[in-house]
Amino acid sequence: MATKQRVIAAMSGGVDSSVTAALLQQQGYEVVGVTMQIWDPEQAVLDGDYVGCCSLTAVDDARRVAEILGIPIMY
Repeated sequence: MATKQRVIAAMSGGVDSSVTAALLQQQGYEVVGVTMQIWDPEQAVLDGDYVGCCSLTAVDDARRVAEILGIPIMY
């Protein structure tokens, strides 16, 4: 029995990375999602929301996509 090749998908919470993870999974890869929080909370608040790359909302979106796909995600 051949083992699945494991790949890491950088997941921003956006459509492109989410579709990429899903397509890799459909192609038979064992997908592991990763996302990063790279902002200074004290300098990245606008109207009570964090902004910038991989905000809390984006990280939560990536987590939900990973959950739907049934893949692990690392932060």
